[in-house]
Amino acid sequence: GPQEYPILVNASPSLVAEFNDLPVRTVGTTTVYLKDVAHVRDGFAPQTNVVIMNDSKGALLPVHKAHGASTLDVVAQTRATLPAVLATLPEDFHVKPLFDQSVFVRGAISGVVHEAAIAAGLTGLMMLIFLGSWRSTLVVLVSIPLSLLVSIIVLDWLGQTLNLMTLGGMALAVGILVDDATVTVENFHGQRATGKPVVRAILDGAAEIAVPTFVSTICICIVFLPVTLVAGAAKSLFIPLAMAVVFAMLTSYFLSRTLVPTMVHYLLANEPPGGARGGGPLGRAHHWVEHGFERLREAYGHTFDDVLAHRAVFIVLFVAFVALSLALMPLLGEDFFPTVDAGQMRLHIRGQPGLRIEETQKLFAQVEDHVRRIVPPEELDVVIDNIGVPLSGINLALGDPSMISTADGEMLVALKPNHHPTADYVRALRRDLRDAFPRATFFFLPADIATQVLNFGASAPIDVRLAGPIGNRSKNLEIAREFARRFEVIPGAVDVHLVQVTDTPELFVKVDRTLAGQVGLTEQNVASSLLVSLSSSFQTAPAFWLDPETGVQYPVAVQTPQYKIDSIQALEYTPLTAAPVKTGEPQLLANVATVSREVGPTNVTHYNIAPTVDVQLGVDGADLGSVASSVGRIVDEMHGSFPRGTSVAIAGQAESMRASFLALAAGMVLAVVLVYLLMAVNFQSWLDPLIILMALPGAAAGIAWMLFLTGTRLSIPALMGSLMSLGVATANSILIVTFANQRRLAGDDARSAAVAAGRTRMRPVLMTALAMVLGMLPMSLGMGEGGEQNAPLARAVIGGLLLATVSTLLFVPVMYSLLRRQPPRPLDPELDTGGLS
Repeated sequence: GPQEYPILVNASPSLVAEFNDLPVRTVGTTTVYLKDVAHVRDGFAPQTNVVIMNDSKGALLPVHKAHGASTLDVVAQTRATLPAVLATLPEDFHVKPLFDQSVFVRGAISGVVHEAAIAAGLTGLMMLIFLGSWRSTLVVLVSIPLSLLVSIIVLDWLGQTLNLMTLGGMALAVGILVDDATVTVENFHGQRATGKPVVRAILDGAAEIAVPTFVSTICICIVFLPVTLVAGAAKSLFIPLAMAVVFAMLTSYFLSRTLVPTMVHYLLANEPPGGARGGGPLGRAHHWVEHGFERLREAYGHTFDDVLAHRAVFIVLFVAFVALSLALMPLLGEDFFPTVDAGQMRLHIRGQPGLRIEETQKLFAQVEDHVRRIVPPEELDVVIDNIGVPLSGINLALGDPSMISTADGEMLVALKPNHHPTADYVRALRRDLRDAFPRATFFFLPADIATQVLNFGASAPIDVRLAGPIGNRSKNLEIAREFARRFEVIPGAVDVHLVQVTDTPELFVKVDRTLAGQVGLTEQNVASSLLVSLSSSFQTAPAFWLDPETGVQYPVAVQTPQYKIDSIQALEYTPLTAAPVKTGEPQLLANVATVSREVGPTNVTHYNIAPTVDVQLGVDGADLGSVASSVGRIVDEMHGSFPRGTSVAIAGQAESMRASFLALAAGMVLAVVLVYLLMAVNFQSWLDPLIILMALPGAAAGIAWMLFLTGTRLSIPALMGSLMSLGVATANSILIVTFANQRRLAGDDARSAAVAAGRTRMRPVLMTALAMVLGMLPMSLGMGEGGEQNAPLARAVIGGLLLATVSTLLFVPVMYSLLRRQPPRPLDPELDTGGLS
């Protein structure tokens, strides 16, 4: 005929009830239907994961960001998508965003921006008072926003984002960005005071400082070179910070050679030398500061004369002071990064091995009661219990590796703003839960993003990993347990636990292969029958049914109800079948196998193929370095008991910290060498750079004292601040030595040149140091979200500059007067035909 017809068959039931009428098998003339041997219903898979929020069950949907994505962008787009998703859900379905990390990130960024704004304001106020002219101050301050803007543009071009580290680098640079412009303005006023016209004063002043300020800027940039030698998370975090500082510094120098002289020509041409001298509050403040500077200069001159008169005694005392100050370093303690209070707690709870999820849920309810009793209701925002392991393999891959069975779970606690320190609640819970639940295991996981990254996904900052052949597994486990016992008595060590659970109750089915073979069964038949019966057919032969009414696809699984297998005897009654199915009565498990109770591992881990046993521990009340050192000593003491082929490594933050510290130390040495070589080329001398670098021991002493007095531990941020202070100290010393060389070229001896350099360059040195200290002061207080992370950086800068300034104004000139006896070699290539002196 003319028509074509598609042919359909009733291959799939239209209703769930129709499954019961499906024929399964025909024996003789009797047909066995599915309803005769099973009951088909719209059910659910055995639950292995439960999520409870404030006593209400729900589902938890984590949103992870991809590598390189912005946390703020991901959260913003997720929130923007939610309304469209919620519109498709039932009205009684409630969705609540939880543990929004963007709140912390946004607060931290806001805090850094406020600190930078305050720093810029304080620096501007200081410049206004010191310069005594709003025009001069405007010329100087214009470098700050323009330098930061160029730095942002270059960072964006390189694929960086505005985050806590890049903004922290800009805040770090605010105080030093005004230095080049300040020197330019001050030199202009000095040239004008000699009677030169405006244009000549600008050109001569700029030419006089062009090379020294360029060398100073390059020296500050070079000191950030060590950051490139650091590996891992520390490098990823601090490379953007270093880039922000370097780009801003280079831009500031460029502006001081181009825009600043132009603004001087238009704004300061009619201003008297030294700036305006009005009689208002600004003028009075300026005169007061100038008068104070003159008195300070006179006092400095008298002090310096006394120091020169007792030069040997001063040098010995200074060296002794530096040595004693550096002796404080071992007392500081070592941390990879400062601990950040994110207002969240992550508590991992592990019940007895083999515990059913229903029993684990009861345990969580009891633990939550303790949490609500310790944390005041007015400070408690939300409590979420994430119990068990997800069924999906994707969720397992992206989830917490500590969640290994239905006996495990994680309690997430979020606190409201203005809460008491989270660490206090953690300590209280640690004591309370250990006494209340002696048979359970508790350990706290990192809640903030920074610590999670630094832990590389591990649940603790210190991971002692034993790896060796499988034959050493029992001995390695015994050693790991001895490690755990010894680690628990280390001061500051908390949450000591074994990662691997090795005593989970299990049933071992021992098949008699001979008997099984006699009835036509193999080991595979037995295992497959047990798998289908206990874990459903969906594990081996996934099948789906599409509901024609709703379009929802349901998995179809055959499984023995769990409540019917409530004993070993019931398990032994499991029927076994071979494939293909033979006629005759099926065999029972008891006919071909015996079932016995045993214990075994819940999780098995490997490192480079070798099986591992891990002992993890946290740190509280002590520094990471001291605890890691104690752990290392215990490992060394037990080294003789390790079986052949077993290796032990201390991984986690402790390993990264040691590697980063060593890389930074090596990088500092390299940076000092490069700075020395750069200055040797600039000064055409091997000795002048050495004299300049003599300011660095004073900076190191100041860093040690500041960290010691503020109770700040040595960390990567503190070392970054140390780098900055060393760079600024070097730049200030260059001013002293450059001017002293100019005086010696004019005919002064080394002693007179050193005195003149100190008295003349005291003002710019103090202004540079004071601007930097004021710029770092807001950050050093560690206020706001995440402020704890950058506070050590600012404190190191402040401490280093305070004593480096004293060292620059006293020790460097003293050493110059002692070591520089020959007149300096002219820098004109036609006159300078010799080598470096």
